Amino acid sequence: MDTARHLPSTPPVPPVRVRPGRDGDLPLLQEVERAAGRCFRELGMDAVADDEPPSLGTLREYAADGRLWVAADPVDPRDRPVAYLLADPVDGNTHVEQVSVHPGSARRGIGRALIDHLARQAAARGEGALTLTTFAEVPWNAPYYERCGFRRLAHAELTPGLRAIRSREAAHGLDQWPRVCMRRDL
Repeated sequence: MDTARHLPSTPPVPPVRVRPGRDGDLPLLQEVERAAGRCFRELGMDAVADDEPPSLGTLREYAADGRLWVAADPVDPRDRPVAYLLADPVDGNTHVEQVSVHPGSARRGIGRALIDHLARQAAARGEGALTLTTFAEVPWNAPYYERCGFRRLAHAELTPGLRAIRSREAAHGLDQWPRVCMRRDL
């Protein structure tokens, strides 16, 4: 008997819509960040879970500079963001400053769609790589980014800009947990 014909079919997931962030999105992005942050509490990382999201002013600056991308719920006619990405120029590459996906929309390829969108843009500008810093041992951080084509950088490979970012992170208290710099060649 061919069991494949008797399995219920699942409807295809509509493609993720990535678009520039808009002013009206900004409070929703803060909600996405708070919801995503709560997941860290399960790992005993309460300080990360309690960290405030970027301010509306900061998000507005990223949007005005074309460095804020959102992924909208593909089935929501209101075009509400369920994830976002912030990017910075660092040492001639594009640095992924933040990627946050609402837990209710996780595991659908939304974060990867945002990263891939950014990679296509950076490659079109002739940049050589995307970079990021993240928690080394959090399953949805470094291990996830490795599946997205990033590799961990040795300390000797860190550029001046990445070293400066790591210094700011350490001053913010993030070094309570192992951190890593990563790179995805384009």
